Formats: sequence, C-alpha cells, structure tokens
Amino acid sequence: MNTVITGLMIPFIGTAAGAGCVFFLKKDLKTGIQRALTGFAAGVMVAASIWSLLVPAMEASESMGRLAFLPAFTGFWCGILFLLFLDHVIPHIHRSIEKADQTEGPKSRLTRTAMLVLAVTLHNIPEGMAVGVVYAGLVNGSGSITAGGALALALGIAIQNFPEGAIISMPLYAEGQNKPKSFLLGVLSGAVEPVFGALTVLLAGFVVPAMPYLLSFAAGAMLYVVVEELIPEMSEGEHSNIGVIAFSVGFSLMMALDVALG
Repeated sequence: MNTVITGLMIPFIGTAAGAGCVFFLKKDLKTGIQRALTGFAAGVMVAASIWSLLVPAMEASESMGRLAFLPAFTGFWCGILFLLFLDHVIPHIHRSIEKADQTEGPKSRLTRTAMLVLAVTLHNIPEGMAVGVVYAGLVNGSGSITAGGALALALGIAIQNFPEGAIISMPLYAEGQNKPKSFLLGVLSGAVEPVFGALTVLLAGFVVPAMPYLLSFAAGAMLYVVVEELIPEMSEGEHSNIGVIAFSVGFSLMMALDVALG
C-alpha cells in the first residue's frame, strides 16, 4: 500500500516542485524557456502514452490473438472523444487565455487566472487516472504491469508536471498575483491527480477487467492534450526548433526510464 501511495503522490510532487520555481526565478519566463519546457513535457507525455499505457494495454489483450489491438483501439478513441467533449464544454487553455486577454475591467486579471488554473486542472485528471489504472493493475497482479513500469509512468508524469507547474505559477505572478498565491494555485492545479488516481485504485475490482480499455483511454486523453495544447505552444513564433529539441529530449528520457525501470 505504501508503494501505491508513493506512486500516486509522485506526479503531484512534480507539479508542486515546478510551481515552487516562482520563488526562485524572475517574474517573467522567456519565450524560449517556455517553449522548451512545453516541448519537453510533450515528449514525456507521448513516450508515456506509448510505452506505459498503449503497449501494456495490447499485452493485456494477447489472448485475443490478432484482435489484441481492439481494446486499445477502442479505449484510445474513447479518450480522444472525452477530451474533445471537455474542450467543447469548457474552453481549453488557448481559448481561455485569449478570452481573458480580451476582457476589460478590473476583473480581467481574475478571469485569466481562474480560466488558466481550471483548464490545466481538468487536463490533469486523465494523468491521475493513468497512474491510478497502472497501480490498480499492479495491486491486482496484472501480468502486463510491473512495479518498475508503474514507477516509470509516475516519474514520467512528474517530470512532465514540473514544467507545467512552472508554466502555471510564473505567468500568474507576472499577472500581479503574489508569490505564495501563485505557488498555491500552481500546486492546486495538480491536486486532482492523486485524488483521481486514488479513486481509480479503490475501484480496482471494476478496473482490472477493463484494464486494456482504461490504459488506452488514458493514452488517448494524454495525446489529445499534447496535440491540441502543447505542440502548438512549442511551435509558435521563431526558433520553433527549440521546442522540437526539447520534445526529443523528453521523449527519449521517458523511453529510457520505462525500459530501465520496467
């Protein structure tokens, strides 16, 4: 049980550590640094989706023979459509910032802050579920999931959450919030991850039979966030190669972690 609790908390610690950058760095993050952090996070998430989620999903369905891809295919598309639905119901990060920037009056800064934190918090939910699904499978003896693989996913998401925490807290500080409040809001954006991860583990009896679908669902949701949010951000403006290089570093690091620990 201690292993599970530790695993669920690791991504949250990554977010908190990233948010803590607001106490040590200057008020504004340079565009190149933001682009590099975003690209790095995108690379980690893509690698985690493949090696820690989609591959174990297909391995768990090997008994289906040539149709072993079907649960992963189905779950993947459910994850994509779920995030697409969220984007239609609640504005995603780009639309949130643009709308807040166009808002006039004394409440514009509060609107921007609330929208930014809400959008990132919602996109952290699938990541928490991903870690919860993997640890639920580990607890219930799923042969396709190892302790090292579960730890690799938790570490990978924590690494991805570090720049995400900084990307939340630093702009909030630049918008006029004080450092403690900017840090707190950055931390709270990641608090949903251990909560939803724990709920998933508690429902392990229902989770394990549907493990291939749930693993691939989390992969689809994470990849949606990468393509819709992170890749456009890392490619904006001049010198987009910074984002591409950071993406490659994040991808290769997560790939190495998964193989070394799995």
